[in-house]
This record gives sequence, C-alpha cells and structure tokens, in this order.
Amino acid sequence: MAAALVQGQGTRVGFYSRTCPPAESIVQKTVQSHFQSNPAIAPGLLRMHFHDCFVRGCDASILINGTSTEKTTVPNSLLNGYDVIDDAKTQLEAACPGVVSCADILALAARDSVVLTKGLTWKVPTGRRDGRVSLASDVNNLPSPRDSIEAQKQKFADKGLTDQDLVTLVGGHTIGTSACQFFRYRLYNFSTTTANGADPSMDAKFVTQLQALCPSDGDGSKRIALDTGSPNRFDATFFTNLKNGLWEVYGEDEQHWGEELGLRVKIRRVCTVIN
Repeated sequence: MAAALVQGQGTRVGFYSRTCPPAESIVQKTVQSHFQSNPAIAPGLLRMHFHDCFVRGCDASILINGTSTEKTTVPNSLLNGYDVIDDAKTQLEAACPGVVSCADILALAARDSVVLTKGLTWKVPTGRRDGRVSLASDVNNLPSPRDSIEAQKQKFADKGLTDQDLVTLVGGHTIGTSACQFFRYRLYNFSTTTANGADPSMDAKFVTQLQALCPSDGDGSKRIALDTGSPNRFDATFFTNLKNGLWEVYGEDEQHWGEELGLRVKIRRVCTVIN
C-alpha cells in the first residue's frame, strides 16, 4: 500500500539516477558517519520520517525552523538527527545544486538507519517535493502517548491505514529510547487502584524496574530503552515484549509513514527554511 501511495505521487526508484547519480550514496555515507559517533540518530531519523509523513505527507515540513513550526513541538524537538539531514543536504547541494529534495533525504536516511541497526533494506522510491507550510498545531494529529488503542486505530483509519499497518509500524519502537516524561504518569498515577501506584495492566516486575529508572520526582528528560533486551537492534524483540506484558508504558507517539499530498515547492535549497 505504501508503495502504491508514493508511486501515486510520481515517485519512482532511481529518480535521481541521471540528475544526481551519487544522491543515495551521499545520504548513506552521511548517516553512517554520524551513526558511528552517535547511534541515537538511527531511531531519531526513523521517528522523524514518520512524524513528517503523518502530518502533511512526506514533505520535510518537520525540518523547517520557526517560532511555531512542527519542529518546535515536544514530540519533534527531542528527536535526534536534524544535523544529519543538514549535513547530507549541504553535500548534495555541492554535488547537485537544487536537485535532491529534503523530503527524499529524510526518507533515504530512515531506510539507512534501519539497515545500520541490522534491519532489512528496501528500495526507496524518490522524487518527493518539499513543503512550504509547517504548523505546530498540525502535530496534534500524531498518535499521542495517552491515546487509547481505539483512538490510535481511528487516527490511522483517517489516513486510510489499517489496524495491520498500525501494528506493523509500532514495531519501529524496536530501536531507540523514550523520555521518562512521556510515560511516568503510568507509573505513579494509579494509587487508588494499586499499592505501588502504577497502572494495574502493567507487569509488576517491569513497573519496579521503571520506577527505579524514572523516580516520580526525577529527571523527566532521562532516556529509557523502548525495547528491553535489544534497544539498538532492529529485530522482533519489541513484539515479544508486547506479548509478555512489557509494553503498555510504550504506547508512544509514532506509528506510520503515511503519505499524503501537502503543499509543495520544487526543492528547498536549505532544509530548515522555506525558499
């Protein structure tokens, strides 16, 4: 389905084969270089791609700087990897000025991040165009940490996506971390129903571990692995944890790379500003 959507935008595999042959290689080498010094950029770029696509389509609007843009919101401001996209864009502008879109750089970087964390590779259709609108208020459309399962299913349905799409893309949480502030309320806000104050649907031993890592009065920005056991490897462990009851705390913020047509310009020469 995703392939059909992007093909419908006029994208295709090898879009830059004539206009900028080294495009994909430049992105790949840039991501790899940054990953070697900071592996946290891999989950950051993967989530960034989703956050971009779910709001206005895959138009790189998440990258635009400003006082009230998508980038300024809590779910987006904490993401790692913005510097990776800027670095790749600088190199691509030097090699092929005005050719490769920021939206395609982000899509390629997300794929390369999965590969670097031992996940499977895939061919990325390219040819996206960059957006010229970025509003913080639009980020409210993202699935929220506090959404019920039904609410998340509805948000996906609103994008033409199925329950299977949601479950599949939740698997993106197999790499990376979450800040304590996003799930701490589930560890301490249920004192009327449980002795330890935690959501009763959570595994008791897991609660003890999380409460030690995220005290009620502790640093809310502290990062905790989303996938207990293999947080730096793109594998199926996340789903194993789901079945074992080690998942409720991580009904976090991103589930799909849904693609819709938003307002586009041709190519942004600098990803952080509108031409």
